[in-house]
Amino acid sequence: MTATATRPAPPRRPHARPRGLSRQTREMWLLMLPALVPVLLFSVGPLLYGIALAFTDARNTRNHETSFVGLENLFELLTAEDFWSSFRIGAIWSVSVTVLQFLAALGLALLLNENLRFRGVARVLAVVPWAMPPVVIGLMWKLVYHPDAGILNALLGTHVNWLADFSLALPAIIVVGVWTGMPQTTVVLLAGLQGIPRELYEAGEVDGASRWRRFWNITLPQLRPVIVAITSLDFVWNINQFGLVYVLTQGGPGGQTRLPMLFAYEEAFRYRFAGYASMLGLAMAIVVLAVLGLYLWRQMRETR
Repeated sequence: MTATATRPAPPRRPHARPRGLSRQTREMWLLMLPALVPVLLFSVGPLLYGIALAFTDARNTRNHETSFVGLENLFELLTAEDFWSSFRIGAIWSVSVTVLQFLAALGLALLLNENLRFRGVARVLAVVPWAMPPVVIGLMWKLVYHPDAGILNALLGTHVNWLADFSLALPAIIVVGVWTGMPQTTVVLLAGLQGIPRELYEAGEVDGASRWRRFWNITLPQLRPVIVAITSLDFVWNINQFGLVYVLTQGGPGGQTRLPMLFAYEEAFRYRFAGYASMLGLAMAIVVLAVLGLYLWRQMRETR
């Protein structure tokens, strides 16, 4: 009996993938379009247009022919004393407000995390400034600082024009900035505190750790990712602050509270130098990204 050799079946060719986007990908982009279109029109588009203006001599006037000037606006900006003055004021403002509102918010979050009476009501009241527009907050604090009818002068028994004094105007608006930005920082830190396992504190109590040791060795390390995130966002928000300070002082007295964004506003809409103001905004964006990148890099390095 002879065995017959069977011929092996030829290998099956893999199915060719259809060209183009899959149905799931097309549906995903279709669902994202309502959110992407406004972002492209009102965020990305103006951003790219502003970057392009920074390298021109554009002016907010009629019958002006815009031409490309390269880095001329940047050289003029770096040699302008007004820019460095506003940059120094902006650095003092943003760092002071960010640090102070974090410390105040951390203390308030620790208090609201305790099992206090009427804790729910206290949490609601703590976020009231968050619901108020910056213009309303500015008008309210102008009344508080009013030299004749202000509550602050009535309580202290003084007659000080807080927002018009060269040495007091910047600290006065820093207080307002801390009060305005503290609620959202408190909410984020409170959420972080509630996410810390209670077992860690119970283990610390068993080991005889004091309240301060538990805060330093348990609470702060557990809150580090939250702290890095919220302080980064607060710094970006504060360095770009405009409306609140404009309502309070409009950059006065004598430019003592003229933040970089107020300086850019004056150059663009008061003196009509749109290209120069765009370069100022671009320069500030680069500085903020550099400082923020260095800060995040150091925090990530410490975490590792």
